[in-house]
Amino acid sequence: MSAATGWIFLVLSGVLDVFWALATKKSNGMTHWGWSLLSLLLLAAFVFSLARALSVLPLGMAYAVWTGIGAVGSVLVGAIVFGEPLGAQRIAYVAIIVIAIVGLHLGTGKEGAG
Repeated sequence: MSAATGWIFLVLSGVLDVFWALATKKSNGMTHWGWSLLSLLLLAAFVFSLARALSVLPLGMAYAVWTGIGAVGSVLVGAIVFGEPLGAQRIAYVAIIVIAIVGLHLGTGKEGAG
């Protein structure tokens, strides 16, 4: 697999992680079976996608980017779906995470080439 494909799997895994967090929240402590089942399926899908990405991308960089995607996505979903507060300070910190993700990707160099 190429590094470009690894990046696709990494981003997919991050997005699936956000949907997993949403489904887990909606499962109400795993008491709603439909949301609980969806949560478990999404968990398996994001772990599979992350494992595929890690087969060609450096661990430290990939995990940091994946975590950042999950964190930013979860903050945004929390604000949009659950009405969680999203003030200027939170937006600034989310922007810092996004800048760090972009920086890690741009600074990958040869080690991300597979």
